[in-house]
This record gives sequence, C-alpha cells and structure tokens, in this order.
Amino acid sequence: MKRIIVFYSYSGNTKDIAYKIREKYNYDLVEIKTVEDYSEDYEAVLASEEKLVPLDYQPDIEKIDVDFSKYDEIILCTPVWWYSVASPVNTFLHTYDLKNKPLIVVATNGGWIGRTFDNIAKLTESEIKNTISLTYEDGRLTSPYEFEDWLNNLEKTN
Repeated sequence: MKRIIVFYSYSGNTKDIAYKIREKYNYDLVEIKTVEDYSEDYEAVLASEEKLVPLDYQPDIEKIDVDFSKYDEIILCTPVWWYSVASPVNTFLHTYDLKNKPLIVVATNGGWIGRTFDNIAKLTESEIKNTISLTYEDGRLTSPYEFEDWLNNLEKTN
C-alpha cells in the first residue's frame, strides 16, 4: 500500500500532525504552499476567510510536482476554516484530479468541523476511508491519546 501525505498548515498544528504521521510510517509527504503568504495576524486571516470560504475561494498555490496516480491512497491533512477545508486545500482539491482515489482525512480545528469531510468527498468524488478530527486549544492538541490510537491503527486501514 503506497501512501502520500498532502498537507497545508497556517499555524503549524497541521504540519506537526503530518510530520508525526510521516515519522511513524515514512510515507512520502508534500506541503501545499500558497504563492502569497497569509498575514501573520491570525485575527485578520480569520476575518478575511470568514467571508471568502463560503464563496469557494481558491488562492493561488505553488505547483505540486507529484504523480498522484502512483499512490494507492492519499492522506490529506487540512485545517478547518469556517466549517470547511482551508482555502489553499480547496485550491488543491480543485486543481488536482483525485477522482476515485481513496482518501484518509485529518482535520485540525479549534471548534466544529462542519461540512469539511462532506466537502472533500464531493469535490474529489472519492471514498473517504478513515477520518479524524483533532481539536487544538491554545496551540495544544486536546486529544493526544485519540490521535495516538488513530495513528497506531493507520496501517490497518485498507
């Protein structure tokens, strides 16, 4: 089973999770990067994205030079922004053809995930095989044991 981790991270929480998965299983890893960096002012980003996410906003992202057809499954790690995927992940899902590619989705959030998983399934027309929603409070994972259990059982997800 060949897997790749694809992630976007604004604050570093999602990156931390993606790297923990890679550290345990040595899967290939690729980061979604925006062409223009977001502001370091978290409150400004929050206010802007509150208006943009419902409009299906897709910021420009750097080209990802990966042949996703060579992978059996993709582990997609995304922050949740206004009850959906982060805008750069939205761009990725609209840009790269993942149709019928099984996905494992990790969503990091500070509250409620809303329709994140449903939106990913709709955009990709893919089977979402295994999901986990990880909540962060003040930069700390609130359910580290849940994540460790999920991580330890990831190889059993086929």
